[in-house]
Amino acid sequence: MSILEGLMLGILQGVTEFLPVSSSGHLAVSKTILGLGDVPLLFDILLHVATLVVVVIVFRQKVMSLLVSLGKVFTKNKSAETKTAHLTIVSILVATFFTGIIGVAIEKLGIQDAPRLVFALFIVTGIILFLPLVIKTAGQREPGIRTGFIVGIAQGLGVFPGISRSGITITASIMAGLSRERAGEYAFLISVPAILGALVLELKDGLELTAQVGPVPLVTGIISAFVSGFISLLLLLKFIKGGKLHYFSFYLIPLGVTGLLFIR
Repeated sequence: MSILEGLMLGILQGVTEFLPVSSSGHLAVSKTILGLGDVPLLFDILLHVATLVVVVIVFRQKVMSLLVSLGKVFTKNKSAETKTAHLTIVSILVATFFTGIIGVAIEKLGIQDAPRLVFALFIVTGIILFLPLVIKTAGQREPGIRTGFIVGIAQGLGVFPGISRSGITITASIMAGLSRERAGEYAFLISVPAILGALVLELKDGLELTAQVGPVPLVTGIISAFVSGFISLLLLLKFIKGGKLHYFSFYLIPLGVTGLLFIR
């Protein structure tokens, strides 16, 4: 892998990981159109870790409050804030559990990153982003077991290339009754254990990474993923707050239709 490829893949990961356009789908299409070779799995996961660091930085106050609340698990007469934090943690664990079940099931299907499938799922993601406009919810709930179940399944479906993980989890969070701002926060908080779990499972590919990717392209990819991811997440949060998540549908649906018409 060249330095330029590492840079391109890093930027692609950083932008598409947060913006609801499917990072895995764009990677699959880019490999076909640009002729990029197969990306070592651990390299891809390390790019995800770079964007994970972005999540922790942007939501650092919420992450810290959840960690602090863990030290109060056995405290009697918990405050309302602590009870809410504990319920959020349980919700994240439930979401992670169902994400794992759905994700493993989809992986066993052996579905390849076929370009036509990816383009079709781009259209599906575009439709998903419109759902909060069609189905109104109160948006007053706090994350709970029900939220974890719904959003966990949605995140599991995000394994399909072309289905945006951020797009489907934010939409599912809103449909589960969270406010737009809370939905954006929750959708990225539940990505933390999912990415960490994937990293642990794929550490065995370290030798493959060393053989195919030099240290300079690797560092270039990680830094570019971090910088582009940071900018993209801040931009996305503005779109979520303004109720404009569906704007990305005007990119995804034409892209999907064009791909189905011209890519064989």
